[in-house]
Amino acid sequence: MNAFSLPNPVKITDVRALQPKRGATLIKIETDAGVCGYGPCGESGPTARAVIDLLHHGRLPHLGLIGKDPLAIQVHYHNLFYAYPQRGRHVRVLSGIDIALWDLAGKLLGQPVSKLLGGNFREEIRLYSHCRGGNFLDPGFWRETAAELKADPHGFTAYKIDIHHVTGTPMQQYIPSLGPQEVRAIGRAYTLAREALGDEIDIIVHCHNELDLPSAVQVAAAVEPIRPLYFEDPIAPAYSDAWAALRRAARVPLLTGENIELPEGALPFLQHQAVDCLQPDLINSGGISGVKIIAEIAALYRIPVMLHNVSGYVLSMASQQVSAALFNCPMLECVRRPEDAPEAAAPFPAIQGGRLRVSQEPGIGVTLNEEWLKANRAEGEPWWG
Repeated sequence: MNAFSLPNPVKITDVRALQPKRGATLIKIETDAGVCGYGPCGESGPTARAVIDLLHHGRLPHLGLIGKDPLAIQVHYHNLFYAYPQRGRHVRVLSGIDIALWDLAGKLLGQPVSKLLGGNFREEIRLYSHCRGGNFLDPGFWRETAAELKADPHGFTAYKIDIHHVTGTPMQQYIPSLGPQEVRAIGRAYTLAREALGDEIDIIVHCHNELDLPSAVQVAAAVEPIRPLYFEDPIAPAYSDAWAALRRAARVPLLTGENIELPEGALPFLQHQAVDCLQPDLINSGGISGVKIIAEIAALYRIPVMLHNVSGYVLSMASQQVSAALFNCPMLECVRRPEDAPEAAAPFPAIQGGRLRVSQEPGIGVTLNEEWLKANRAEGEPWWG
């Protein structure tokens, strides 16, 4: 079915959710035209279905999607996130619905989402990926790791390197304060990484909001000699005066934003010029509609955005469409093996020289392997609810 043979008007008939054994829960929006849209969701299948049920059968069912025009995306975005916020914003589910609406619109109109967003500023996107963990204070580890990363067939030219492998703490465990020995160890680890990787590989010093402000200031000074691409998420994710204080003290570029919810969460970082780059996640930040607004506001402040993207095939496909259509999006995060996606019925777009070729398929370019999904549902998960 193509865009010119659709019944007029098309109506949404159902919204469903499915949690596979691996990867993000998927949202599916069905229509009376037989065309469906898909989006990734940051909650479990049961949670997603509960939110969908509340949306359509709660106190305000008129704000739901059933029977509505799927192309009225801005109206739906307002109704999902703003029309009645007292009901609670289940952002990680509603974001998936928004992504699915954009995918559906692209399929109905026979266009990739990047074109619906206004067109492509780029046909290829530079990617950055992730370094494995290990003994970061061992020069031998870095020689082996550098050889591995440089031999990666994708040709990535930037990697995140996680600080918690040096501090010896679980990822995202809050560290009350670092002492001089720990800060020196961090400086030593990243110096070894730079020596092994050379200047041709960019390094992102990757935290998960573990540090307090004094420790973050010291770590920024310790890694300054390696000229990191960014110092990511060193302190608590919500904006506070601590971010402005860190920006004044640090001489390295700061990156944050994967936990931002909606444009109002991003705004104070921009107003206070607290970071050098924002990293919203489509699942966490209001879907494609929310991230587009964040990026447009950031562009007014001449701040770039680089989408956070670690939740699997469908999110990767959506993120590359959005990244292509944003003027101020120089890079995109990517897992090391994006083609390892058994839920996909078509090959992942080509990556060469660390750059991803943007899909020109309708919607976000997703083709799902229904047989694999059916055979690999999470335990107890019903088939599309």
